Amino acid sequence: MEEKIIKTEYSDTMQKSFINYAMSVIISRALPDVRDGLKPVQRRTLYDMHELGIRYDRPYRKSARIVGDTMGKYHPHGDSSIYEALVVLTQDFKKGIPLIDGHGNFGNIEGDGAAAMRYTEARLQKISQEAMLADLDKDVVDFIPNFDETETEPTVLPCRFPNLLVNGSEGIAVGMVTSIPPHNLAEVIDATKAYMMNENITTRELMKYVKGPDFPTGGIVCNKDELLSIYETGVGKIKLRGTVEVEKTKGGKLNLVITEIPYTMIGANIGKFLQDIAVLYEQKKAPEIIDISNQSSKEGIRIVIELKKDTDVENFKNLLYKKTRLEDTFGVNMIAIADGRPETMGLKDIIARNVAFQFEIATRKYTTLLNKELERREIQEGLIRACNIIDLIIEILRGSKDRNMVKNCLTSGITDGIKFRSKSSSVMAQQLNFTERQANAILDMRLYKLIGLEIEALMKENAETNANIYKYEDILERRDSMAQVIIQELDALKKEYSRKRRTHIENAEEAVYEEKKMEEMDIIFLMDRFGYCKTIDLATYERNKDAAHAEFKHVVKCKNTGRICVFTNTGQLHTIKVADMPFGKFRDKGLPIDNISNYDSANETVALVASQSDLNLYRMLFVTKQSMCKIVSGGEFDVTKRTVASTKLNEGDELVCVSIVNEHQHVIFQSAEGYFLRIDADEISELKKTAVGVRGMKLGAKDYIENVYCCNLSGEEQEFEYKDKKISFNRIKLGKRDGKGTKIKV
Repeated sequence: MEEKIIKTEYSDTMQKSFINYAMSVIISRALPDVRDGLKPVQRRTLYDMHELGIRYDRPYRKSARIVGDTMGKYHPHGDSSIYEALVVLTQDFKKGIPLIDGHGNFGNIEGDGAAAMRYTEARLQKISQEAMLADLDKDVVDFIPNFDETETEPTVLPCRFPNLLVNGSEGIAVGMVTSIPPHNLAEVIDATKAYMMNENITTRELMKYVKGPDFPTGGIVCNKDELLSIYETGVGKIKLRGTVEVEKTKGGKLNLVITEIPYTMIGANIGKFLQDIAVLYEQKKAPEIIDISNQSSKEGIRIVIELKKDTDVENFKNLLYKKTRLEDTFGVNMIAIADGRPETMGLKDIIARNVAFQFEIATRKYTTLLNKELERREIQEGLIRACNIIDLIIEILRGSKDRNMVKNCLTSGITDGIKFRSKSSSVMAQQLNFTERQANAILDMRLYKLIGLEIEALMKENAETNANIYKYEDILERRDSMAQVIIQELDALKKEYSRKRRTHIENAEEAVYEEKKMEEMDIIFLMDRFGYCKTIDLATYERNKDAAHAEFKHVVKCKNTGRICVFTNTGQLHTIKVADMPFGKFRDKGLPIDNISNYDSANETVALVASQSDLNLYRMLFVTKQSMCKIVSGGEFDVTKRTVASTKLNEGDELVCVSIVNEHQHVIFQSAEGYFLRIDADEISELKKTAVGVRGMKLGAKDYIENVYCCNLSGEEQEFEYKDKKISFNRIKLGKRDGKGTKIKV
């Protein structure tokens, strides 16, 4: 066979491949279907449990069995994704209505994970069985082959309520994210019924029924007025708050009790919330706190913050709203698969598509039922007619040689080869015209059916069949009748499975926290060579002065209300509020400077640390690796931004030295090849921080500035260390800027 080489643009091939991959992730994995509100893995898991017979009224089965069967038959993407989907469908703190009944450890609201699948058991919830998996045998949805074409699976489950709204959904696809909050089942059903009554209903009118999201964790939605825009466009931000109660203890102290949390705080964020409160206390921003305890249990959330007497509770609550995740936002982006493609839909769009799906399900269901009743009526009418001429039929049976001869006589009146007792019987037999289905039923009929009571039962059954046919034809022919049937099913679901709303909807005022003015005092900033920093008071510093300078690389006196400036080798200036640093004991470890600033310890090194308030009094010397230098007034670094450029650098250059210089000082440049140049500091130009600077020392082709020393003109003998040896400043002759300097051998 000859090779067939196809020449094509690489970019076209990549584009097509990426589009195919993206659509596969979007359609087949990450986004839910608007009709049943399920992602493929969730749908396949529920269907597999249905096929295995793990129903709500039967014993639990091992989760590992469910996961393995789902993976082997329908979802070949690994067991962890299937089990994770199963776990989420059991968690009542994530889903408005859990679709799977879990038995064992399926995790908790505080972020603890579920036990391994070999330890847990599961079965379907009753609502899943009755409202999502019922009537699959009535051709209500299409079935497609599975991945290896050995089984078939439904393209969508016949869900009888807008599950996408009730349980919500979250998923990350390629280039898009869906985030749909859960809602109250009763409200969604009422809105669905209202839409069925009036398809021209507006989103504002629908919101008379759907007040807003109803999160299983409760809490408060604070921006009620913004919900209309969110539900019209399908995009927006919902502001959430936890529910806080105040309890008074016997001693007069106050307990602030958090009984409901924002939905976004589920999991590890509860621990983060408690940690944030502890940090507020450490930073002296919440000195009212006496103790914090998490008393949450299976009965619900209960986080207790014990406060001092006479605490301004409202102000403290506002502090928690401002500084912690007790107030958070839920980003809404209601994207789902509709007609085979992802779409952003509003509230009305989702309900409209679900209603259209309900009518499609009902049409297919009652068409199937009608056809079955028509078949049943055909057989019943044949049997009733046969009972009336039973003597003739018995005569045909006795006179025939085989079944086919009898069947031909019953259906077509063919009497060839049949022996009759009289000619009149033959004439009557020739007039028979039963259908093939009726003929088969007659031939299969048992003799006891000829009993009077059996014939009466057959007549009664036929009357019921005719009533069903009339009912089904009415449902299929009149949209109002079908709508009434759907509404009755919705009412039954609402009656059995609805619950009271948990989340309150209101327009809350913006949290305003009045921060108490800190009493200004001098403290000492300490940072070690690993980047851990903290502050201590002056008295502690005086007691440990020698140890402080021996153990810490940077020791700076500052105000507790001020800022610390960190200059780095990349030319960046990071400013940090002193109040953000931990204040405590000398032996406390402190916090990494990365945690409280934009400083990146992996890519930056500290050149200088100084108090911002003191910089106004000084002039700053900047020297780079390529020997560019300048002096900048310290007042230029009186900034409030967390990170700014402290100087301009040439490409490939970096700062070697940032230092405070006086008018009567000398500066010594030391190159990597051992050249030294000593000049008067006044020879270096004073420029703006945005300038590159002037050249301080001539360098060889591969040479660069390795170090810079500053010495005072006090007349005292001063030394610096070079290659582990002490060298006197006086040994280096005074030169001019931009000189080559002198090489010193050691």
